[in-house]
Amino acid sequence: MTTENESVLILNGGSSSIKFALYSLDESPKRGLYGTIDRIGRPGTKLTFTDPVTNLQANCPVDSINSLSAVNFLVDWLEHKAVFTSVKAIGHRVVHGMEHTEPERITQGLLDELKRIVAYDPDHLPTELALIEAFQTHQPTLIQIACFDTAFHRTMPRVAQLLPIPRRFDAKGIRRYGFHGISYAYLLEELARIDGPRIDGPKVAKGKVILAHLGSGASLAAVRDGKSMDTSMGFTPTSGLPMSTRPGDLDPGVAWYLLQSEQLTPNQFSNLINHESGLLGVSETSSDMRDLLERQSVDVRAAEAVDLFCYQTRKWIGAFSAVLGGLDTLVFSGGIGENAPEVRARVCQNLEFLGIELDEQRNVANASVISADASRVTVRVIPTDEEKMIAQTVCRALLARTSTFVPTMNRPPAGETHNKTARGR
Repeated sequence: MTTENESVLILNGGSSSIKFALYSLDESPKRGLYGTIDRIGRPGTKLTFTDPVTNLQANCPVDSINSLSAVNFLVDWLEHKAVFTSVKAIGHRVVHGMEHTEPERITQGLLDELKRIVAYDPDHLPTELALIEAFQTHQPTLIQIACFDTAFHRTMPRVAQLLPIPRRFDAKGIRRYGFHGISYAYLLEELARIDGPRIDGPKVAKGKVILAHLGSGASLAAVRDGKSMDTSMGFTPTSGLPMSTRPGDLDPGVAWYLLQSEQLTPNQFSNLINHESGLLGVSETSSDMRDLLERQSVDVRAAEAVDLFCYQTRKWIGAFSAVLGGLDTLVFSGGIGENAPEVRARVCQNLEFLGIELDEQRNVANASVISADASRVTVRVIPTDEEKMIAQTVCRALLARTSTFVPTMNRPPAGETHNKTARGR
């Protein structure tokens, strides 16, 4: 079914960038105008966009000192585009959704709830909330739908959600949630679509799968029967693997020591672990894996940053193979996972005991399957597309329920605190 000439706007707001894309309101949505505002809050902020209809690719400077000014610029820019009149709904990537298990129409109640948990994710939620409120002000009749990154991981068993701190904090919602869920949902759908001789895509997606979303933010997920069993990120997107500027898992004693010895304020510590650590902190030169791979032969700091990233990723693959009781498929995705053959090779080094063997030529060529024919585990490279996944989700909801989009109620799993916010699909 196609709703002719109607579209949905997809927004993905981050700490230093905002991605946007228009998709046709269709069961198989097709991307139209899309682009990014990047380097928000830093010199050289610009909007880069592509219009597939006219083949126009261009960019323009953005006078932006912070996320709010970038949001206002984007709203004004989009409203002046003729194609914007076709937009019937807006889909947002919302990184932290706590107990929410389904996409949900944004109401004032949901907005108030998200504002209460800004401290859970101070890097993403403020921009996401600013986008929601800006469009509420400028386009109050448009339906806005939140798609939660945490929703994918709500199937994790209780033991994988627990944090070993006093139980009273669990009652306040302080537990492991996991992130990159929209990406993981997309990768599973892509796995299920695989077709070929002796390949049953749906069966592959239902097997024992490790999904590795390796980019500026990086995490892995252990998936069995199409459900998340565990993931490397926890209460916040700062935990798990070392990332571009985040440390991943950090000894809490280090946090206490730094707060005391450096006399850091909470805001200074947050900036340290979100913007000064990870690959940037270890290398002291760059947060970009491409730069580090180029410099590793002449700069020991860059070499150690790459080593640390590959080593920790390999450890998580081993741990999650144990969680799953074996491994059928390993998927690399994200900017690093899709485009860095050397990183993939080093991550998979010495994992033959798990049944992982790469084919060097396939790996260097970024082939869709990079494992050797004799490998017991199939290793794949699948480009992720969070915006497309959000578009598919929003279109399905709108086409199934019409534009009124009435939220429904979801009962939380047994033993969990009931969240009274209406949840829609």
